[in-house]
Order: sequence, then C-alpha cells, then structure tokens
Amino acid sequence: MEYKTNVMRLLDKAKLQYKSHSYAATDAISGVEVAAALNQNPAQVFKTLVTVAKSKKYYVFLIPVAEELDLKKAANSVNEKSIEMLKSKDLLSITGYVHGGCSPIGMKKCLTTTIHETAAKFNTIIFSAGKIGYQVEMSLEELKKIISFSLDDITV
Repeated sequence: MEYKTNVMRLLDKAKLQYKSHSYAATDAISGVEVAAALNQNPAQVFKTLVTVAKSKKYYVFLIPVAEELDLKKAANSVNEKSIEMLKSKDLLSITGYVHGGCSPIGMKKCLTTTIHETAAKFNTIIFSAGKIGYQVEMSLEELKKIISFSLDDITV
C-alpha cells in the first residue's frame, strides 16, 4: 500500500487532484537534493519557510528549492516592517511540522501564505507532503481550493 501523509489525507478528503512523490529511500536532505532524487526541475520544487514578524505574526513562504528568501521583499509582501526566519525549535509548536517536513497544508493554524511568483509558470508545483521523504505535486488552481495564498517576488 502507498504511504499516505496527513497532507495527502486532507487532499483526498477535499477530493483534490495531486500526485505524490517519495524520496524516503534516498539520502537527500536539501531541497536541491530532493529535486534531483525525484528527477524534477529544482525551479518547480518548492520549500516551505516559516517566518515571524516584529508584530509576532507568523507567515509562510514557498520558494523554489535553489533560491533564498529575501526577508525585505517577504516583509513587504505581507505588509510588515521586518520578518525573520522562525527558529527550528519553535516550528513544531507553531505549525505541527518538523524542519524538513513542513507543508503549507494542514498547519495547526491557517497562516498567511505567499508563493514565489514563478510558480505560475508551471502546470504544477511540488512541495512537502508534511513528512520528511514525501512530496505532493499539484496545480495552483487545486492548491487554492485548500489554502489561500498570494503570489509575489520574494527571493533574493
């Protein structure tokens, strides 16, 4: 039987179309290694980053795995003066996910989410399925049915 993460179960329950990928049998750690293990274009594979603003609000950003989040652009995109990366030790309590297995779907609370604008160039994007070793691939149209997000230029 195919392994299902909570994210996949949420997508199934919502009757959304997605494709699952597993790299659990590899030693891939970084997003670029994951893209290579899945034989996918790194520009189409996105990592989920969680940040905290001076206002103490949390924000989620999805960017291509080979890119780096521009904290100034990211702060501007969510109308904050400044934001910083959430510390790994705080990730589980805020999102319900561990570092390396964080998905924008199924977080403990709905957080404002911004996806890098290049996602619109692809029919589908690939991102964490909420567990290390697993990814889901879906269109932005399908993703919009389960989480709300905006697109913006948020990388260096």
